[in-house]
Amino acid sequence: MSGTAPGASAAPCRFAHYFVICGIEPDSGLEADELTALYRWLEADLHGRSHSTTNQASGENFDQSPLRRNFKSKVLAHYPQNVEWNPFDQDAVNMLCMPKGLSFRTQADNRDPQFHSFIITREDGSRTYGFVLTFYEEVTCKQICTAMQTLYQMHNAEQYSSVCASSSCSMDSLASSSDEGDATSLSKLHRYDTYDISKDTLYVSKSICLITPLPFTQACKRYLTQFYTAITSQQPPPLPLESYIYNILYEVPLPPPGRSLKFYGVYDSIICQRPGPHELPLLDFSLRELFEQLGLDHIIQLFTCVLLEMQILLYSQDCQRLMTVADCITALLFPFQWQHVYVPILPASLIHFLDAPVPYLMGLQSKEGTDRSKLELPQEANLCFVDIDNHFIELPEDFPQFPNQLGLVREIAEVLLEFGISSPGSQRDSENSTKLKNLVLDELVNDKKNGNIPSNTINMFELLKGNETIARLQALAKRTGVVVETMEIGSPTVNDEKDSKLWFRKEEMQDYKLNVQIREIFANHFTVMFAEYESFIIHSAHDLESWLTNREQMQNFDKASFLSDQPEPYLPFLSHFIETQMFATFIDNKIMSQWEEKDPLLKVFDSRLEKMRLYNVRAPSLWSPLYQKCSILKESAQAVEQRLAKIDHTAIHPHLLDMKIGQGKYEQGFLPKLQSDVLSSGPTNNKWASRNSTTQRRKDRVRQHSEHLGLDSDLREKYMQEARSLGKNLRQPKLSDLSPAVIAQTNWKFVEGLLKECRMKTKRMLVDKMGNEAVELGHGEVNITGLEENTLIASLCDLLERIWSHGLQVKQGKSALWSHLHQYQEWEKKQEQIIESPVAAGAERRRSDTAMSLPLLRVSLVQDMRHIQNMSEIKTDVGRARAWIRLSLEKKLLSQHLKQLLCYQGLTKKLYKRYAFLRCEDEKEQFLFHLLSLNAVDYFCFTNVFTTIIIPYRSMIIPIKKLSNAITTSNLWICVSGELGDSGVMQIPKNSLEMTFECQNLGKLTTVQIGHDNSGLLANWLVDCVMVRNEITGHTYRFPCGRWLGKGVDDGSLERILIGELLTFVSEDDLGKQSRTPPQQKSPTMTRRLSLPSLGGKSLTKPNAGQIQEGIGEAVNNIVKHFHKPEKERGNLTVLLCGEYGLVSALEQVFHHGFKSSRIFQKNIFIWDFIESAVAYFETTDQIGTEGDSLLRLSAYKTLCHYVNAINTAPRNIGKDGKFQLLVCLGTRDRLLPQWISALAECPTITRMYEETALLRDHIVANSLIRVLQILEEFNITLESSLAKGIGI
Repeated sequence: MSGTAPGASAAPCRFAHYFVICGIEPDSGLEADELTALYRWLEADLHGRSHSTTNQASGENFDQSPLRRNFKSKVLAHYPQNVEWNPFDQDAVNMLCMPKGLSFRTQADNRDPQFHSFIITREDGSRTYGFVLTFYEEVTCKQICTAMQTLYQMHNAEQYSSVCASSSCSMDSLASSSDEGDATSLSKLHRYDTYDISKDTLYVSKSICLITPLPFTQACKRYLTQFYTAITSQQPPPLPLESYIYNILYEVPLPPPGRSLKFYGVYDSIICQRPGPHELPLLDFSLRELFEQLGLDHIIQLFTCVLLEMQILLYSQDCQRLMTVADCITALLFPFQWQHVYVPILPASLIHFLDAPVPYLMGLQSKEGTDRSKLELPQEANLCFVDIDNHFIELPEDFPQFPNQLGLVREIAEVLLEFGISSPGSQRDSENSTKLKNLVLDELVNDKKNGNIPSNTINMFELLKGNETIARLQALAKRTGVVVETMEIGSPTVNDEKDSKLWFRKEEMQDYKLNVQIREIFANHFTVMFAEYESFIIHSAHDLESWLTNREQMQNFDKASFLSDQPEPYLPFLSHFIETQMFATFIDNKIMSQWEEKDPLLKVFDSRLEKMRLYNVRAPSLWSPLYQKCSILKESAQAVEQRLAKIDHTAIHPHLLDMKIGQGKYEQGFLPKLQSDVLSSGPTNNKWASRNSTTQRRKDRVRQHSEHLGLDSDLREKYMQEARSLGKNLRQPKLSDLSPAVIAQTNWKFVEGLLKECRMKTKRMLVDKMGNEAVELGHGEVNITGLEENTLIASLCDLLERIWSHGLQVKQGKSALWSHLHQYQEWEKKQEQIIESPVAAGAERRRSDTAMSLPLLRVSLVQDMRHIQNMSEIKTDVGRARAWIRLSLEKKLLSQHLKQLLCYQGLTKKLYKRYAFLRCEDEKEQFLFHLLSLNAVDYFCFTNVFTTIIIPYRSMIIPIKKLSNAITTSNLWICVSGELGDSGVMQIPKNSLEMTFECQNLGKLTTVQIGHDNSGLLANWLVDCVMVRNEITGHTYRFPCGRWLGKGVDDGSLERILIGELLTFVSEDDLGKQSRTPPQQKSPTMTRRLSLPSLGGKSLTKPNAGQIQEGIGEAVNNIVKHFHKPEKERGNLTVLLCGEYGLVSALEQVFHHGFKSSRIFQKNIFIWDFIESAVAYFETTDQIGTEGDSLLRLSAYKTLCHYVNAINTAPRNIGKDGKFQLLVCLGTRDRLLPQWISALAECPTITRMYEETALLRDHIVANSLIRVLQILEEFNITLESSLAKGIGI
């Protein structure tokens, strides 16, 4: 690059930085576009096609007509040579000015000029805009014409040989028709696609381009259009073309913020305007075109995908459509900004950029005649594909709805109708869209002011377009040959050039007003949605340097509290959105504004919130059922209208330059050779340039001063850049340097970014899941919710899909991961043996402590795949891959399964290119290690998501053989219950302890009811435990019992309710290495249940009074904490009531304390015996009718008697301990337990059955117990159906 040209110091204040000309270099002749040719060759290789007709070295493809081939373009000239603030990137500008390279036409082809724009985003996020007009210029170089003639001769020879080959191979019966068809195709070929140097005129494309710092699209388009008119006009322009280029480069300034500017093109004046510092940023692309191309529904869907940072691919033949859609949709994000790869126009030669395993927003120019099915993309699991030309959008799976979407759509539809805009494909509008249009029309009719719509803007033809009667009339007219023209009411008639110019300006004004109103609606929606965002920001650092240093470890936003304030329907979207990089950057900018100048977008957003508070208007939260419309639409439109109506600044006119006359001789249709010496530098005496130079010198002094601050400043800048780029894998790929080394470096950055993202995601999942343990280790507060957990796991699924898509050779299906798994499954079938993973080899040690156990569950990657394939609820490969990830994660086998998958290196090499992440050994090992760390915590992400699937379960009853029979002669039954339902009562096969059954997913198992009918000689049975296993997830639950089932033994129970515990299996090699989460509480065993001598005659240790009181407090506290959690995050209440340390267990200890345990006639005495004695006492007429008793005490007597009698007469064969458990549960549910405890403590029967030292006879302790239990009356307790079955209370 050359040094800075004079006058370049004013570049930041100049309207345009460069004027560029791209086209063909006559001296170099025809050169094939090497990048495009390489892409075609790779594409042929990818699909297994022959390369015989493709010359990779030359880029020539003899199958394609020479006029349809791409040739290499060059930057012929650019003025000035360099600008300090915006260095000229020749390769990128050339590629984006002519994305398809040079194209040729003849006089028979369409040669209308085409306008498009582009954007160059640098690695630091700064942007430069380019505006291009491409036209066709006659080729005067005989060498190029001769070369084109030669290419056509080679092409025709190749076509003729292929036709002859096909004819010779055809069947005799079809020979004549084939020859006829071939002759027809050859005649068409020569007629429509040929070049004869003696008859045809050859034209080649050439581009003129303006490169500007701000996107003044309409102004640049009008300037280039006038410039092109000057080239093709019969009369030469008033001044040499150099004068107009010099003027736009050096004499036209940027309009100041909030002002308008008029400058001059070749024939006419041009007006542009710039928003003020408190207005929305500049957008000069037409939102009208966006809505006309895609339609309102599709725009909201695309907008949602962009907000959730999915991969967005725009697809169109028109470059300008790609740019318009991309820039418009990102402009609607205010106050947020797109933080990832942004390439609105991706040349076809660079399609390999779509391999990037990161979020991106790219636009791909399609070829004429191609459709979506022919486009091979590396990965589609998280891709939003937008076919602009065909008004089609393809969304990812699990797509959430945007908050308050109906209200937003309705408000936008009103504005669109006001401006006469209809969605594309009106006849294909959905029923909902039609209803919405009718609703808006009804509102406009009911409005006395007719919706404030000026009569001259109503397009009646558009309003009647969907009318069935009009449609039938149109069809009838078409059949009869009558031409029906579009009817517009109120539109001005354009009679002369002056009126035409006024109408054009009026349409331009309408577009400006439409732009600002639509953007204000979106901005208002975000203002309402995040009105209180500052309340949830966590300020954890006192200075900028400490914040930057520890940014990665900090939580800056209280996500759990924010989500808890939002309504249920909006959580799927918001939970994903607050995890995005754009939201994180928004919060980071807010925190850094304490120490730095506030980000411009944040400044505008905060000023709107301050204005809202100034007028004491609090934005309603999303809880409000009413949608709040934007109240400043007219005000915002008027601000733009006033700026354009009253011109604030006028640039000087183009004028004659001090240049040689006659060098650039005018010739119609040709761009003359420009005098570079007069265009290489600008004036140094204009006022705005000198003012800007003074400002710049001040900035230079500040910059030079900062450079001398030393190492601390450099370190601070480093931390700042790292903090700001946190989570951004690769900000922006470079288009200019496409050497193999740069491409390799780019791919390496992708690999490093994926590994870093994996490390951060797994760490976040662990920290959030470990909860209190993570807090003790200093990782922050406990704020995990089920919603957040599901969001994090969905994010992990997306990451794995992107990793498996990186460097993919051949795409098969939408999910790269499932495709790999499927091919591995096919390979295993060919091996004719089941290869078990290392985990499966250790499965033999997965046994319970008892002699009997469930048979081993085979652990296999392929077996888990079969489970997923058998799930009819999942219809797509993407869904199967996500289900398989969730299942493997829940089984703690994700790392092992993926390691096994990647062990087959032959398949990996076949599927992936050398630079792919999965072929980088060190990074792959670290990636698997990060996934292995997730085994430290328990996930139920498969069980809790797929709630309707049918799951096979296996159950086994394990008796205590030493003290009982191995089997009972009675008829056994079992009922398994979980958080999602129960299996119903199932008969266990005779003489069998094990059974398998299938039922709908029960969720996490909670209880098992087991019993028998007491038939046969050996009816009594001592059961140690019941084991139940989910045959898909492998989760095994143990339900301890340790009690008899039978009449006349133990408490005489024929059925028992057992509380389960999830078994955690740890192999011997892993003992002490893996973290183990505490087991769930289980049902009380015989050891704790009985206060009497055990069956074996051993005496049991009894807790003291202090321990018993502490147990009561802990049990009640656990229930209180349960209800203070969000509803979706609460655990199993049955465990807290009936588990080993639950409320029933704690109360049993209270009632057992001081209980007279001597046997009467060799019969055990139970707590239920005491309660029945008390009830018998209360039921006597003398006690219930005592006048001294209060109404509350009488109520307690009556309800206790009623409940005890109902339990005794229930059609259930539960024992005395089971009856006590049921009484406690019912009393807790109905808020009667404290009254009953008080009544029992005052009953005279207590003196006969309890020692004087018993806790129940201590009035202070009893009153304290009652006060503790009264705390539970605040909560609505719902019992599991298995507990209260058969009790009609």
